[in-house]
Amino acid sequence: MAQYVIAIDQGTTSSRAIVFDKSGSIVSTGQLEHEQIFPKAGWVEHDPKEIWNNTREVIGQALSKANITRHDIAAIGITNQRETAVVWDKTTGEPVYNAIVWQDTRTQSIVDRLAKDGGVERFKKTVGLPLATYFSGTKIVWILENVEGAREKAEAGDLLFGTTDSWVLWNLTGGKDGGVHVTDVTNASRTLFMDLETLQWDDEILDIFGVPKSMLPEIKSSSEVYGKASDNSLLREVPIAGILGDQQAATFGQAAFETGEAKNTYGTGNFIIFNTGEEIVHSENGLLTTLGYKLGDAKPHYALEGSIAVTGSLVQWACSPRLPTSRSWRRRSRTTVERTSCPRSPACSRRTGDRTPVEPSWASRATSTRTTSRGRPSSRRPTRPPRSSMRSTPTPACPSPSSRSTVA
Repeated sequence: MAQYVIAIDQGTTSSRAIVFDKSGSIVSTGQLEHEQIFPKAGWVEHDPKEIWNNTREVIGQALSKANITRHDIAAIGITNQRETAVVWDKTTGEPVYNAIVWQDTRTQSIVDRLAKDGGVERFKKTVGLPLATYFSGTKIVWILENVEGAREKAEAGDLLFGTTDSWVLWNLTGGKDGGVHVTDVTNASRTLFMDLETLQWDDEILDIFGVPKSMLPEIKSSSEVYGKASDNSLLREVPIAGILGDQQAATFGQAAFETGEAKNTYGTGNFIIFNTGEEIVHSENGLLTTLGYKLGDAKPHYALEGSIAVTGSLVQWACSPRLPTSRSWRRRSRTTVERTSCPRSPACSRRTGDRTPVEPSWASRATSTRTTSRGRPSSRRPTRPPRSSMRSTPTPACPSPSSRSTVA
């Protein structure tokens, strides 16, 4: 009899597989980081094929460490970085472009274009979200408008879109040979396309964005059997029975099941989610209205969410071995934020990294620069200090992605 479940955590910085026993205790884990790709300022990408290859490998790692096989696994669950958009050819299984990550801001011109008629809250009553670069919808539009041949293939029904839960599920269940193209309500609620009341894609909004509905995955609950792992998987025939976006998964994992309960997670960013129960609550202070979870045929639970996009990732950056560690360098190269880009935003009165607003500030054009201690922009790139200074002032121990309980 199967004694374990395995969770696939496809996060912003890494992919993990975790084996749990019946008591909820961790038995084993496998984890691999993937490359963070920064083609231009404000652009953040991941290689979808690397993510899938890493996912397969970490499954093997977790099974091996626990000394178990697929026969010992009752079910598979998937949690994932939300909003990150993957578009791929359903015939070949090849992505048409790198995954555009939730942190990416290249789509601001698309946001501005859509907001000309009705402002950034144009669709908020329906989808719970303002128009922003954060969400998947504008990322899909960017790919259709900028990747050669993508628009034609999409309109011919040859392209599929998914957040990384859909990408992993589709590949895990067979890929181009019958892969299941599904997402859950929590991830669908982060696209700008899902009606919060009907839990279905909104045809009118899709028409305005110019996104063919055939690209989108079927929306299902957060807890049901979506399909089984394919014959070429180490987990073949094991059912995939749960999907939740990472922040909603953290909320559920902290047992914030009831109205009024909340969690705050510290990972790549900080994300607070407040359970509003079966009621859709629209914030008057810039918070998002989103799905909390939906168990099978039961009614959905909704939530309010507020975020800071850069927290743990700032600590990881500050502890990078590429950065000088001498006190003199740190004293010479203090970091501040220029006030010119968003003078009325509270984000611009803080030092860089103290606060990168998403909700409720939505300061999408906030920018920062490294300056000298006298306030002049630094003209030099920082250089690695001599080994002697590195030995005399060692870098303090820093948290790694593997030490964080949630990868946002």
